[in-house]
Amino acid sequence: MKKLYFLAAFLLFWQVPAQQKISSTQWQEDLRFLLETVHKDYSFLFKKVTAAAFDEAVEEFYKEIPQMQDHEVLVGFGRIIGMFKYGHTRVGFRESPVPYHKLPLNLYQFPDGLYIIGAHKDFSSVVGAKITAIEGMPTKEASKAIYPVVPVENEQFFKAYAGIYMVIPEVLHAQGITKTLKQNINLSLEKDGKTFNSVINATSNLDTPLQYGEPKPDSDWVGVRDQSQNPLYLKNLDKIYYFEYLPNEKAVYVRHSQIQDDPSENIPAFYKRLFEFIDNNEVEKLILDVRLNGGGNNYKNKPIVTGIIEHQKINQPGKFFVIIGRDTFSACQNLVNELDNYTNAIFVGEPTGENINFYGDNRRVELPNSKLPVYLSFAWWQDKPQWENADYTVPHLAVEPTFAEYSANEDPVLETALSFSADNFIIDPMGYLTQLFMDEKYELLATEAQRLVQDPAYKFFDFEAEFNKAGYQLLGSGQFEGALYVFEMNTKLFPESANAWDSLAEGYWKSGDLVKAKEFYNKAIQLDPDGATAKNSKAMLKKIEAEN
Repeated sequence: MKKLYFLAAFLLFWQVPAQQKISSTQWQEDLRFLLETVHKDYSFLFKKVTAAAFDEAVEEFYKEIPQMQDHEVLVGFGRIIGMFKYGHTRVGFRESPVPYHKLPLNLYQFPDGLYIIGAHKDFSSVVGAKITAIEGMPTKEASKAIYPVVPVENEQFFKAYAGIYMVIPEVLHAQGITKTLKQNINLSLEKDGKTFNSVINATSNLDTPLQYGEPKPDSDWVGVRDQSQNPLYLKNLDKIYYFEYLPNEKAVYVRHSQIQDDPSENIPAFYKRLFEFIDNNEVEKLILDVRLNGGGNNYKNKPIVTGIIEHQKINQPGKFFVIIGRDTFSACQNLVNELDNYTNAIFVGEPTGENINFYGDNRRVELPNSKLPVYLSFAWWQDKPQWENADYTVPHLAVEPTFAEYSANEDPVLETALSFSADNFIIDPMGYLTQLFMDEKYELLATEAQRLVQDPAYKFFDFEAEFNKAGYQLLGSGQFEGALYVFEMNTKLFPESANAWDSLAEGYWKSGDLVKAKEFYNKAIQLDPDGATAKNSKAMLKKIEAEN
């Protein structure tokens, strides 16, 4: 009997995933090691978060570790590293000593909601469904709960990668979406006009047969699209790049989805062949599609950029288009920056998933006790001056496909590029509006500003921030009347923005009108009573009272 019991226990032991038990003290030692390493060797990463705020979060996490399960500690490290907000700086979840699971689903955030666009064949019935809640928590709230765990470079990066974290039960529990750790997750869904719930079982198999987010042919996964009718950007996914001539539009379409050499043809050879085709054929447009391009080796960008510069046939406004999106990242952001700097590219699609200037290449730092790998960036890539840095590259023409368009194999982004007309198109909206201001065409400026702000083509352009910046430039140079005009216009265009009213109040204060300054500071407080803007407005009101 004892022998049978020992054998059963032995077999049970080997059925448990290989995992060395890590004590709370060891996790805390690892956290201290990480903190010291960051301060000693990576203090330059304190750009988006202060060292003080980081240290405070570490201390709070340190105290909580003894009450945490291992998976909660793992996710806690993800939150800590996520504070740097650089996509290359991350925790190596996949190489973690703590086992975790995944729902066999592929999620994608469309403008009209979070959808299941692919799944293991056992859950094919939910493919094409919109997720409205996870374990009863509305999707928007669940996204907010997941947000701190993702190494969010910008909002586009979160759109691109949040779905990966939202299918991990251990993350769902650690972030309070599920009350207990469970492997069967209840999703509230909408599909074909019907609402229903479905319980999805997680698996320990972390490998998914996906290629650029699409199920590989002949795999055990199914997608929502008919893969026999692929749009151009989803054709030939077994190749890193390819091109196709579109005779009706006299255009050449190129999909380039990694900054790496394809095994069958390296980048210089491919682009040499491409440009020879353009030279020898009736080509009026070139569309370079990098919306799926997550990067690679940016030293390989040169033949692409120089080739475009050398070919005046297509390097002209309205003839060269670059399609970008949330997956445009890393070395491909370098490519986008260079094309923006040196060519006449018109960018179409969504903003990129990378900051314009960013910390890239990372080093593996292994925590001594748990062996958890943490990847910390060390290389600063700056293709543009710091005053041109931004969260992402904004497309000149904003196009964000809906779920219906994606599932029907339609590509409104490419269609926008192909049907482009220069009539009434303004490639530099702030330059245009600034010129109207300089020419004192104030009525036209007001109507054009309203038109551009409401035009969906400029959806991702931050007019409010740009007007605010222009107002402060005028204010700083002593042009009070001009500054007040711009600040006033900003409040008319964005009447619900506390920041716009706060800036207008400062403009009146600096120009000597304290009555209006107080009025508009109070307006800002009403709009944002508990936010940072209200805090600033209250401080300014106290300062006004103290000085007068």
